[in-house]
Amino acid sequence: MSVVSTPSNVGVAAPSARAGIDPRGPQFVAALTAVTVAAALLLPPAAGVVLAAVQAALFAVGATRGVQHTPQAWLFRTLVRPRLAPPPELEDPAPPRFAQAVGLVFTVVAVIGFAAGATLVAQIALGLALVASVLNAVFRFCLGCEMYLLIKRLAPA
Repeated sequence: MSVVSTPSNVGVAAPSARAGIDPRGPQFVAALTAVTVAAALLLPPAAGVVLAAVQAALFAVGATRGVQHTPQAWLFRTLVRPRLAPPPELEDPAPPRFAQAVGLVFTVVAVIGFAAGATLVAQIALGLALVASVLNAVFRFCLGCEMYLLIKRLAPA
């Protein structure tokens, strides 16, 4: 995939290329997610449920509109990306979008767990979301993206 790099469109895909996203964006979003989820785990359940609900709402935006449309992605585009060189390649937005849907499932389970008084269930769900977000933030290994690719490979054409 070719990337056009001019002052007015740094990192924008060339018209002949499929639209893509900067792969560092989802990594940045994952780092912010890790902070939010870790705080939800460390705070008392009353505060944890609020942070889990906020994160669920953010995941819902990422799952329905794409990770590039989340508030965290706006922060990346506004504050971080202008200070970076263009990425060598852009990434297909579908796998990160699927990963956002997986994160949404875990955070919804956490919110329901907290609301039902099943704090341990909520903490386990948040713990799994934390592991996934840390793997993406630190190692750029997206579990949800890998699940997407595996499902796509196994699904009949």
